[in-house]
Amino acid sequence: MMRTTWRIGKIFGIDINIDSSWLIIFALVIWTLAGSYFPQQYPRWPTWLHWTVGVVTSLLFFGSVLGHELAHSVVAIGQGEEVRSITLFIFGGVARIAEEPDEPLKELLMAIVGPLFSLVIGVAFGVLWFLTRSLSQPLSALARYLAMINVTLALFNLIPGFPLDGGRVLRALIWGLSGNLKLATRLATWAGQGIAFLFMLGGTWQIFGGRWLDGLWIIFIGWFLHSAASSGYRQVLVREMLGEVRAGDLMSADFATVSGDLTLEQLVDEYVLRRREHSFPVADGGLLQGIVCLHDVKTVPREKWAYTRVSEVMTPWAELETVSPGDDGSTILARLNARDVRQLPVVEGGRLIGLLRRSDVLHYLEVRTALGT
Repeated sequence: MMRTTWRIGKIFGIDINIDSSWLIIFALVIWTLAGSYFPQQYPRWPTWLHWTVGVVTSLLFFGSVLGHELAHSVVAIGQGEEVRSITLFIFGGVARIAEEPDEPLKELLMAIVGPLFSLVIGVAFGVLWFLTRSLSQPLSALARYLAMINVTLALFNLIPGFPLDGGRVLRALIWGLSGNLKLATRLATWAGQGIAFLFMLGGTWQIFGGRWLDGLWIIFIGWFLHSAASSGYRQVLVREMLGEVRAGDLMSADFATVSGDLTLEQLVDEYVLRRREHSFPVADGGLLQGIVCLHDVKTVPREKWAYTRVSEVMTPWAELETVSPGDDGSTILARLNARDVRQLPVVEGGRLIGLLRRSDVLHYLEVRTALGT
């Protein structure tokens, strides 16, 4: 199924996105609050007030989720990590950090700050509820719900199962004591999978008890946790395998370069169509100048291809992700994912010596897996 992500702003230099799946949960939360929760708790309110408080509460709730992820991100930035974006989706939010923490203490601090933020926000809304009980019933109702939901969010995330924050705390502690990230991840993953099975078992029990909608939702959460835990462990295995190989070993020296003086028409006729490649390095005397992709060509109207030069549309070297021959596989993967590119120029002393494609990395991993090494 195709999924879409929209960028809605930027905070602390971090892109804030919402996934299309987020719209589902946002609508569901509004419907639950405005159509069920507030009418049951405050039946004397007019319908318009139920919906107004429901919408505002929903927005503040997701603002709290965003704040939770921002807390993770700010600590990561403070430790020298690069945070590229935060995306809100159906199960909450996720911060896209360029590289995983390389020390247990970094992992611990990054993991624990999110639940602590949610707990502090929950307490703050609790104080607001206490102060407004006799002043404004809608405001106190809003504050009461947000206090409960943020404390619940904090406690849920502290469950010691990977990839929840509590599971990352557990992994950091085991990692710090053992010095073995792979072992720590395996144990934290087992804990996460065990908790996921408990969720699914509890959801099944709910279904047999007649609460099939609640049961299905709990099973869905359990399935998601199990899948995410398994994925997190595979990522560690991949990082370990890639740490043993260098860009110089994976790169291809068999590639074609183009001149920046070529017209787009020449590029398409003589290179794209003949070689069936989507992108080409632009070089002059072996020195890398940039990369031109089919996407760059498509931004120019067809009638202008005959006199538009490659150098006018290419992505210049200064804006490219590149690697050197000695960079290890983990660095390669991080650079590939940084801008979601298919290939990286391998550069040494400003000279282009090879191309490293995403398919080269995947092939290496497939061979290693097939050999059982």
